[in-house]
Amino acid sequence: MRPITASLVLTAAALMTAVPTASATAPATPRCAESALTTKASVLAPSRPDVLRLSTTNHTSTPCFIDRVPTVTFGDLDGAAQPDPPTESAPYRLAPGATAYATVRTVTGRPAPAARTVGYVTVAADPSHHGHRFDAAALGAPPTGLRVWSPTTSWWRPTPA
Repeated sequence: MRPITASLVLTAAALMTAVPTASATAPATPRCAESALTTKASVLAPSRPDVLRLSTTNHTSTPCFIDRVPTVTFGDLDGAAQPDPPTESAPYRLAPGATAYATVRTVTGRPAPAARTVGYVTVAADPSHHGHRFDAAALGAPPTGLRVWSPTTSWWRPTPA
């Protein structure tokens, strides 16, 4: 009786390792293609021209991911808005039809004489994307452009609040 039991245990163990589990065969959530997203940006309010509201919507029928922090650059200035709170790159899942929201402060801290003015910003939902350019007038910014000094951005979140 013992040789048969040992044989059955070994056979069952071999079958369990040979049969893939559902999680091993499930495809990973893909990165969102830039063409699958609609990204928008606008000045939060005329009284607050240094705060931008961002959104990006997944127009596909499958979930995908973007980076948890939008990539926002300013005219021809070097660098991008820094995440607040600080974070590393990580995926943010967008369900089919879902929209993510973020806020950018173009001027933080005390503006110094070094504050610059730009005529446009570029917003990308993921650093692998080229991004969409928004001219200051299209954003609802003052005609002189957007002031920039140590800009920060929030993480993407599921509601605009």
